Amino acid sequence: MGFIFDRKSAEAYERWYRSRQGQELDRSLGTMLSCSLQPKCGDRVLDIGCGSGNHLLLLSRLGLDVSGVDASSHMIRRAKERLGARCTLKLGTAEDLPFDDNEFDYAVLIHTLEFLDDPLPAIREAGRVAKQKILVGVMNTLSCEGVKKKIQGLFRDSLFRHARFFNLWEMKSFLKMALGPVPLSWSSIPSIAGHPADVHSGQTRLIAGKSLPFAFFLCLTARLLYTSRTQNMPLKTRLKDARHSVIGAKAFQDLEPLKGVNDNERGLSL
Repeated sequence: MGFIFDRKSAEAYERWYRSRQGQELDRSLGTMLSCSLQPKCGDRVLDIGCGSGNHLLLLSRLGLDVSGVDASSHMIRRAKERLGARCTLKLGTAEDLPFDDNEFDYAVLIHTLEFLDDPLPAIREAGRVAKQKILVGVMNTLSCEGVKKKIQGLFRDSLFRHARFFNLWEMKSFLKMALGPVPLSWSSIPSIAGHPADVHSGQTRLIAGKSLPFAFFLCLTARLLYTSRTQNMPLKTRLKDARHSVIGAKAFQDLEPLKGVNDNERGLSL
């Protein structure tokens, strides 16, 4: 399951989010979400690990029908206070989402995988509930800021002491393992000390500049593919109790002399 935010850790996260660093990242995320998801108004999106609702507000501004889930009851209460009836919120874990298959168009995990024991079950669950795209946003362990945050966590009681950062190649591998050979694209925020709109993409250039796999924040988007869809219809009536069709009546009469053959075997012999 991983680290669950209590009141103290939630307050520490909110302090960081309200800092200049957090606010610049938030403004860049708005651009990144729009470019990566390319959503239509009214599409449904699930924010997995929604916290107190910061990213739900960004998604709502894009015209999306937003829902959120978090393992922290404190975070869910805070999100309900901020968003009210504008959002569906549920208490649950990223590894076992309380939603139906393909219930959403998109699923996003932003600053979520860093606090889980294993990212694979969470990504698989995201793939179960989404039908178009999955977006993952993580702090880059190979960036200067990422190294600094981890060092701070070693020597003091920092929020990032509980976090596991990832690099671009790790995240690509996790997405492939969880979802199969799906098309992937990625984008990055080079530095939270830079201009808030300074966003780069690993596939196409969103603003300006080159792809930056060593940027502070990485965003990967997986487009889900379905080669086939099935609708299973269970047989609720036993074979011997079901009425036979006119065409099949003679065939079943011919099977009557067969002794010691059960109904299932008769069905298979046809």
